[in-house]
Amino acid sequence: MKFRSFQLILILFIISQFHVSAQEKGINRNKYRIHINQTNEKISIDGILEEEVWATAERARNFQRVLPIDTGYAHAASEAMLTYDEGGVYMGIICHDTLPGRRPVQSLRRDWSFQVNDNFIVFIDTYNDYTNGFAFGVSAAGAQWDGIHGEGGFVQLEWDTKWKSAVKNYPDRWEAEFYIPFRSIRYKSGVAEWGINFSRLDLKASEKSSWAPMPRQFPTANLAFTGSLMWDRPLPTSGIRFSLIPYISGKVSQDKEVDRETNWDGSAGLDAKVILSTSMNLDLTLNPDFSQVEVDRQVTNLDRFELFFPEKRQFFLENSDIFASLGAVNMRPFFSRRIGLDSPVLGGARLSGKITEKWRIGLMDMQTGLKDSITANNYGVAAIQRQLFSRSNITAFMVNKQVVITPDDTAVSSNDEYSYNRVAGLDFNLATADNKWTGKFFYHQSFYPGMKGSSAALSGSLVYNTQTFRASLSQAMVGADYEAEVGYIRRKGIYQSNATVAYKFYPVSQRIANHGPQGGAEFFLDPDFELTDREVQIGYGVEWLNRSRFSTDIEFGYVKLLWPFDPTNTGGEKIPAGSEFSTVEFSAQYISDSRRLLTYDLSVRYGGFYNGTRLSLEGEAAYRVQPYGSLALATEFNRISLPEPYNSIDLILIGPRLDITFTEKLFLTTFVQYNKQIDNLNVNMRFQWRFAPVSDLYIVYTENAYPGNFRTKNRGLVVKLSYWFN
Repeated sequence: MKFRSFQLILILFIISQFHVSAQEKGINRNKYRIHINQTNEKISIDGILEEEVWATAERARNFQRVLPIDTGYAHAASEAMLTYDEGGVYMGIICHDTLPGRRPVQSLRRDWSFQVNDNFIVFIDTYNDYTNGFAFGVSAAGAQWDGIHGEGGFVQLEWDTKWKSAVKNYPDRWEAEFYIPFRSIRYKSGVAEWGINFSRLDLKASEKSSWAPMPRQFPTANLAFTGSLMWDRPLPTSGIRFSLIPYISGKVSQDKEVDRETNWDGSAGLDAKVILSTSMNLDLTLNPDFSQVEVDRQVTNLDRFELFFPEKRQFFLENSDIFASLGAVNMRPFFSRRIGLDSPVLGGARLSGKITEKWRIGLMDMQTGLKDSITANNYGVAAIQRQLFSRSNITAFMVNKQVVITPDDTAVSSNDEYSYNRVAGLDFNLATADNKWTGKFFYHQSFYPGMKGSSAALSGSLVYNTQTFRASLSQAMVGADYEAEVGYIRRKGIYQSNATVAYKFYPVSQRIANHGPQGGAEFFLDPDFELTDREVQIGYGVEWLNRSRFSTDIEFGYVKLLWPFDPTNTGGEKIPAGSEFSTVEFSAQYISDSRRLLTYDLSVRYGGFYNGTRLSLEGEAAYRVQPYGSLALATEFNRISLPEPYNSIDLILIGPRLDITFTEKLFLTTFVQYNKQIDNLNVNMRFQWRFAPVSDLYIVYTENAYPGNFRTKNRGLVVKLSYWFN
């Protein structure tokens, strides 16, 4: 019984492989080509396309619509040109305007939100593997956007590198110039072709377009659909190159709940990047400091399980997909936030990149120090990946956490309990050339002193996605004794089954872009194959041509508590283990037109909640003052009604945020978060001056206080200065 879902997934996988073997090397590579030739002309990055090379360079034209429909040419025409010199790639861009009025932009902040900015982005598959690459873009106001590709179509914006851009606005168009140094990206030497695509979002016309055609069900970042960038000569091999990023910082803090003394501290550290080849780099860090990392957004926690917050620290990001994408959502054997958030990182090294055309490697070693009752640990990760077929791959990996020394300064024997924790496994990632079939299959095994038999995790999943129809099926098993201390494992001792299906209609309409039903079911069984959780969901969604959206659904739930639990997470009376509940919940959500200066989204949920009811209201509104920033307010209200003697409570979470971008290099963000559930008022102010490329001065102030009387719990001020030396 328990293997039936795996058998079905395996059958679908075999069917999909026939589809894989029939694919060409790329959907658009042979048909959509643009040539790039070397220039000796000096090009000034000022957004004015006056150099002679732009008049003679081949142009990418005839961009095709992606949204709201993916047929025909874009109404707002776009053009892109490329050239290069010994140092890097230049790009000239022309975005023609068809409608009068201001071009919507959010602010001048780097890595802006794609949906609320007029923008132009280039996606580059430098490895020709249809999976990994780089993205560079600008908004119509000139703010930069850059990131690295992972898993074929996802861009990590936390990654930053050195490059230049400039934008010039005219009544009927806006123009841009890029300069991307070769040393800022990774690629295979000796090749004369890259995958490339250009994407344009014209919010005034509510139109997204791309040069190489892109089916509307996929983001334009998807590397399966790139055209070809044809070089006039093979790219040369580069020698070893170095970049150093030293920092100095000072901190003053006060913890009034422990003592009233003011603590002063200072530190210095160094990050180094060694470019071993055009496709392989070594990252080193010594006494890193992450105090400038943007604060996590708080949420009301009504869950029985640990919440997930994404990694934002720069050191862990380049080529991070080879580590971070292991496993599946809620079943990650490696989660970099486990390293250094509760104890200091002393140093570390990370080697990552391409070995050959088909082989890719990732090695990481990090050492943390002692702090209070926290042990000093060494963390090691090794992964090697082999590309299969056109876009699939298989990865073998090992994650190791080794306790080095305990707080009482005693060394640790490998036989001591909790002295080490290791996870090894194999992951197969499926992606067909047309991206209609995607999936994942993995087997992971943990090792630790006193290891028991049920210490493995395995999963299989498949997704089929076309313009009108999407279906997914997955099955997973996590042993009760599976331990991944450096991972994120939401639940153990479970068998999980999940299936979803959705259909979209695309009517001929002046208002509606698409609409359709969706549904899904998820089941959790305990090791004895008894049902512990069930969620069955049926809903309907509508998207308008102005990009606003509405959806509604009904959810039928069942839960059997495996341990005592307070549904409010406020320390109240706990419902006994073994209690069973069947519930019904209704929900609706509306997201407004993102082109407006004032945007908002609202959601409401009401229905059964364990042995009571819950009314949940969530909303977020933002008003932007182009292009100098925005004021946003996020709120969440939960009214939980439970019978005596359990807690009934109103939980409120309010988070106003002021984001000011004085220039494209000078930023101020103020974030206030009031959370009734944890009785805390948090204020975070973050000033950033990017005085040189990827070189910053940060001033960060943080304070936590009691909401009732505003009495300070703790506060701190950090000043940090870093500079990137090439």
